[in-house]
Amino acid sequence: MARLQPVRLMALALLGWAGWSVNPAAAQGVDLSSPGAKGARVYCTMRSSGNSHDVSWTAAYALIKRQSASLFKTSPEHAAVMITEAVVNNPGSFPDCGKYLGDLYTNTVNRQKQAAEGSSTGTATASSSTAASSSASSPAPAAGPRDRYAY
Repeated sequence: MARLQPVRLMALALLGWAGWSVNPAAAQGVDLSSPGAKGARVYCTMRSSGNSHDVSWTAAYALIKRQSASLFKTSPEHAAVMITEAVVNNPGSFPDCGKYLGDLYTNTVNRQKQAAEGSSTGTATASSSTAASSSASSPAPAAGPRDRYAY
């Protein structure tokens, strides 16, 4: 029995070195201290408190951008995926937040519809509307929803 003790210790050390854990959240790849989980917590808490999507998204995205340890800035689409993964992988930590996740992707669907409509009406209309919106003094186009995922 005494001979097995060093073998067990070595096996535990190797598992620890390899990054294995007995924590179920870590075993599923969910790190509640990651920027995505923190962003999900901010987004879900703000939405549950009655804030709009735009306000909640702005706060959550700002947190994710500032706390990500990446050389490049996190894109809005990737931040939305990070929030979704955190909520889906650990629903107990984000109760009733699943009903808000669709709002993260509504504008992406609208952009795809607009692109499909623009290609069917012709490129001259799309290029003239792009020129008109770029020459406007306000950052948001005069007609249509504001692109919340714009840099």
